[in-house]
This record gives sequence, structure tokens and C-alpha cells, in this order.
Amino acid sequence: MVAKALLSPSFIGLAVSVAFVALVLRFPVKSPVQARLWTSEELSMYNGTDNGLPILLGILGSVFDVTKGKSHYGPGGGYHHFAGRDASRAFVSGNFSGDGLTDSLHGLSGTEMKSVVDWRDFYFRSYTFVGHLVGRYYDNQGRPTKFLKGVEAKAARAAQLLEKQKKEEAKLPSCNSRWSQQEGGEVWCDVGYPRLVQRPQEIALTGKMSMRCACFKEEELSQPGLEVYKGCDYLSQVCRV
Repeated sequence: MVAKALLSPSFIGLAVSVAFVALVLRFPVKSPVQARLWTSEELSMYNGTDNGLPILLGILGSVFDVTKGKSHYGPGGGYHHFAGRDASRAFVSGNFSGDGLTDSLHGLSGTEMKSVVDWRDFYFRSYTFVGHLVGRYYDNQGRPTKFLKGVEAKAARAAQLLEKQKKEEAKLPSCNSRWSQQEGGEVWCDVGYPRLVQRPQEIALTGKMSMRCACFKEEELSQPGLEVYKGCDYLSQVCRV
């Protein structure tokens, strides 16, 4: 009969520790990033090209750990251009190269700034906040700058105007519309006649004049500011566009 050797608790503990260390060495575990102030040089190191570091991005000076979205933000991912920098402008401009990858929102409209603020809110909801980027939007004490306050104020004003515009447009029924590559587009009204009408808040929101299609009853067609679609009869309920 062969005697079975008894393993002491200390021996078992040592074996488990050795196995754990081997596992860690084979699959490095990224340490969670502590919230702090970042410089642009430091942030650039966390662009996903170093597997030993998490992937970070900034938006309006707030920095987020987006490592769990590595397939999107890592090398080869569709959003890799956002990693390791604050490219706030590109979230609305769609310019992902050269000067487009900047945190400056100079010249953007209120609605565009609101979109960037909405994107920042998305990251707060979906990813881990890890601090602020020292520069345009936060000073070296982590305090918001006049630039951030200006963007947030303009975005808030845009939100108010959009809500006002929504309520005003709800008073006028919108046209139905459809478009196909073969037949082009058309608008029509189930009740009333299609007319182009100015969107009163659009200049304040975007800096540009904009019109939409609304349906008006025959007795309303004489009011000022209504435009018949080019090539469309005065009392046609369907217009080509």
C-alpha cells in the first residue's frame, strides 16, 4: 500500500498564489484609472496603441475611460480618432482629420453646441469619468473656464429655443413626405394644401434661414410668409420637390 502525502494549508496557498501570478503575467490586468487632472500630453498616451493602458478620450474637457468599447475606440475602430485627445468639434463636424480633431467649438451654432453637450452627457451615462483635461475648458485647478460656461449657456439657450419651436410647429400640421431615388420626392397634405413656411427660431439656433412644409386650409392661404412649391399648382394637395 502506498501512503498518500498530506498537503499542508500553507503549501496549497503557495500553489494558488503561484498560479495566480502566472495568470496575471499571461493576461495583464489594467488598473482602474483614478479621477484626476490630465494634460494633453498625458492623455495622448492612452490612445489604445498600448495594450497595457486603458483607452481614454476627452470631450469638453471631461475625460472618460472607454476601454470597454475597445472594438470601437481601439486601433482600427470607427471611433479611434477620438482616443487619446479631446476632439469635441468632430462630434458634430464629422471632420476626423487634421484641424478637425480639435476641442475648439468656435463658430458653431447653438444647436451644434447642444449636440456636443448631449454627447458629453452620453459618456457620463455610459462610461467611467476619470477627471478633467487642463486647457480650454478647465484650468490647472480643475475649475471650469469661461469657454466651458459659454458653451453650456449657449447649449441651454438652444434647448429652450428648440422646445419653443417644437410647440409652435405643433400648431401647424406638417406635410407628409416621401422620396425615392427613382421618382424623387414629393410632399402632400391629407387636409389642406402644402406651403413652405419659415421656422421662426432657426436663425437664432443655427444662424441660417430655414423653412418647413406645413398644411394650410384654403382660407388661410392668403396670409403672408407662405410660399408655394415651385412648379406646384396653387390648390394642389401634392407637390413634387
